[in-house]
Amino acid sequence: MTLHRRLGQLIDAFRPADGPPPDSLLAFARWCLSGAWGGLSLAAVASALGGVADVMAAVLLGAVVDAVAIGSPDSLWSQNGLLIAAFVGFFLLLRPVIFGISSATSSVIVGPNVLPLVLSRLHRWTMGHSVTFFDNDFAGRLAQKQMQTARAVTDVATEMVNVVAFALASVLGSAAFLVSVDGWGAVALIVWLGAYLGLIRFFLPRIRSRSSARASARAMVTGQVVDTITNIKTVKLFAHAEHEDRAALGAMAGFRERALDFGVVSSSFRLSLMFIAGLLPVILVGGSIMLWREGLATPGDIAASGAISMRLSQMTGWVSMALMGMWGSIGEVEDGMRTLSPPHALTDAPDAEDLERVAGRIEFDDISFAYGRDLGGLQDVALHIRPGEKIGIVGASGAGKSTLVALLLRLYDVEGGAIRIDGRDIRKVTQESLRRQIGMVTQETAMFNRSARDNILYGRPDATQEDIEAAAKSAEAHDFILGLQDHAGRKGYEAHLGERGVKLSGGQRQRIALARAFVKDAPILVLDEATSALDSEVEAQVQDALSRAMKGKTVLAIAHRLSTIAQLDRIIVMDAGRIVEQGTHGQLLAKAGLYARYWNRQSGGFLGTEEAAE
Repeated sequence: MTLHRRLGQLIDAFRPADGPPPDSLLAFARWCLSGAWGGLSLAAVASALGGVADVMAAVLLGAVVDAVAIGSPDSLWSQNGLLIAAFVGFFLLLRPVIFGISSATSSVIVGPNVLPLVLSRLHRWTMGHSVTFFDNDFAGRLAQKQMQTARAVTDVATEMVNVVAFALASVLGSAAFLVSVDGWGAVALIVWLGAYLGLIRFFLPRIRSRSSARASARAMVTGQVVDTITNIKTVKLFAHAEHEDRAALGAMAGFRERALDFGVVSSSFRLSLMFIAGLLPVILVGGSIMLWREGLATPGDIAASGAISMRLSQMTGWVSMALMGMWGSIGEVEDGMRTLSPPHALTDAPDAEDLERVAGRIEFDDISFAYGRDLGGLQDVALHIRPGEKIGIVGASGAGKSTLVALLLRLYDVEGGAIRIDGRDIRKVTQESLRRQIGMVTQETAMFNRSARDNILYGRPDATQEDIEAAAKSAEAHDFILGLQDHAGRKGYEAHLGERGVKLSGGQRQRIALARAFVKDAPILVLDEATSALDSEVEAQVQDALSRAMKGKTVLAIAHRLSTIAQLDRIIVMDAGRIVEQGTHGQLLAKAGLYARYWNRQSGGFLGTEEAAE
């Protein structure tokens, strides 16, 4: 392994964070960078050595000027050979090595590792939020906030290493040299430095706040544009391109205003900076000349002071622009922190255990849930399902069917009562282990822009190709998958499906989702309108496959098309968040109640919308 590779491993780029992100800036920065301090410190020391090397260059230059001014041409080499050798060795060997090490630590240790370290932590934390968190924001905006915050934290850390450590070492080294010439030079430098820091203190908070506002406006543009692109088919079908353009331009206009605000304060800072930077050479070189006239300084001191003052003056601009960038980045960190760092609303209990493979007994014990509102949702629902029992769930839109399933999956926590699987309260087991016990196919099938194989494999990552193909055949998906080809020429199971599976028909997406559930082979199977997007012929074939897949499993099947659940063990009828009827298909028809009315009003076995209106 090369030295550079070894250096690149000094920071573990994917080390998990210690606990949740704090909501204060410094604590949040420590959370982001924990585990990287060793590498950052090494890079800062190397950068500081570079700053000292710059001062040493000026000191050596002054010594050579004095040697030339005092000595004669004939005796220059004989009397100052060691000095000249040190001068040459410093500039040709030591200085390049110091700056090479500084560059290596920055570009190999810090650069490639800090961004993925911070981004991976933010991404993990964001994924842990409840579905409500994502429902309340733009997907594009959240992605933008993650990248913006990770990049800003990385920029601050990098600039602290490359600029602040270097500049601090340069200033301290310069002050030490000026003290050696005359104490007044050091005093002048300190006074100038105080004025410079005052300028920084005035401008940087303004830069920080305006940068935060600019970052927020930029994220809103991204969110608006991504929202439009995600729904581009709807935009085109409703001929609303002009409407979406106005919405995007409105967001862009807001960003433009915030960017102008930032530009005004930035240019004002730059102008003030150039004036105060020009004062330093005048003060230090003028002071050195006055000392020389009094016999208190040598020509070399003047040359060294001039070199140092010019370097500090030039560095002032560089450092100030870096500080402005850092404060701008800090503003972006604060903006991202407000979005990404709130605590998780749905968490595992401190003593939560993994739920091992279950038999499938499910108990809804007088549960209530209204999404935090006073009305709606579920009220006092009691339902006990035996292991292996097949339950159909029927009701008009808004009756609470999907809410019941979402609570079983613990996408939300019940507000009253409890849900148990095999006698264990689902709030007392880890969310991941709970959801591994449940296979689900929904009406709105979710596809990744990955291969057909990867989308099916999502059900069980350790499944073999034979398992994948068997599941696809059971879902009547194998034949059409073999005919797939994407824009990159990938075919069959390796063909990519496009974002959200847009390259497939609704029926094809649903069959891949069924194959994913089949390969998962979970003991509990939830079907939420699982065959709604299939034509009658394919549905009949898939229903046969579903019947085979349901053997030995506990099944909850939501359906508007009542013929698809008529043969199940028991049918639950929901209305206004309550269970109002239950029994077999024949028993419910004999009751002549709500289910019988649904059945009699069906057209082609489909529960129409007039019931929802009622």
